[in-house]
Amino acid sequence: MTDSVLERAPVRRAVDALTAAGLAGQVKVLAETARTAADAAQALGVQLGQIASSLVFLGPDHAPVLVVTSGRHRVNPERVISRLGIPSLIRADADSVKRSSGFSVGGVAPVGWLKAPAYTLVDEALAEYDVVWAAAGHPHAVFQTTFLSLMMMTGGVSGRVAD
Repeated sequence: MTDSVLERAPVRRAVDALTAAGLAGQVKVLAETARTAADAAQALGVQLGQIASSLVFLGPDHAPVLVVTSGRHRVNPERVISRLGIPSLIRADADSVKRSSGFSVGGVAPVGWLKAPAYTLVDEALAEYDVVWAAAGHPHAVFQTTFLSLMMMTGGVSGRVAD
């Protein structure tokens, strides 16, 4: 299974983006699915908060908005609106996620998008951990990173995303 997951175009796109950002690291292929933060944390044997979940929203003019949140948080859209200074925000449906990011729900990477997000917000809670894990383009593929690396590679701003 490892080779087939690593050969998939979305995973290769995520790996290429990581390499371009100077963060070439090995993508880890999990035997169990990491579709949810809880699944990923269990499969990796880490705390739920160490999972950097890439959630896609739609902002003004349906522009994609990436919110990279700690797995221990539920995003409060009003906090995101306030931090990004945008007038509105709605959760993207699966088709919108795929169309803008090129990834399927459950495997959305924070990098390697088909259409770069108009806005990116990274949950400041991720800074509490030395190591965080993010999806690498497939529900069975993840990569190890840090809060600072997420900020650098996404070009995002940090902020509080949950109550």
